[in-house]
Amino acid sequence: MTSVSSAPDSCDSLLLDNQLCFALHSTSLLMTKVYKPLLQALGLTYPQYLAMMVLWERDGLTVGEISTRLLTDPGSLTPLLKRLEAEGLLSRTRSREDERVVIVELTEQGRALRDKARDIPQCILGASGQTLEQIRKLQADLLALRSHLQDSL
Repeated sequence: MTSVSSAPDSCDSLLLDNQLCFALHSTSLLMTKVYKPLLQALGLTYPQYLAMMVLWERDGLTVGEISTRLLTDPGSLTPLLKRLEAEGLLSRTRSREDERVVIVELTEQGRALRDKARDIPQCILGASGQTLEQIRKLQADLLALRSHLQDSL
């Protein structure tokens, strides 16, 4: 019978619970689950909510600008935007200068949805069990990590 040593060995670096990527991934999954009922009340999915937040910040962006802001591929964003358009929350029109460019604008209904979403950040803060200062520090650390990872590509 072999005994399991409590001393760290070279394989500790491969333990799932020692992985930053898993901590980020599992936290992201749980964050999305916390958002789900809040967003269902608005008729949005989490990815749709992210796109709407971009447009609430600055309306009249191109699909490319939205995808850049969300760090996603424009091709994967198009079906999401089409669904939001079908729901009456935004309109998509081709640019007169360049027909390949699609401009996305909120409708009145899309702008009104912003008011309904105002309490969501406070609900998320409450669910986090953190103070606003702790959340801001964590966010700054994650943004710095994201920047370093982008630079390494």
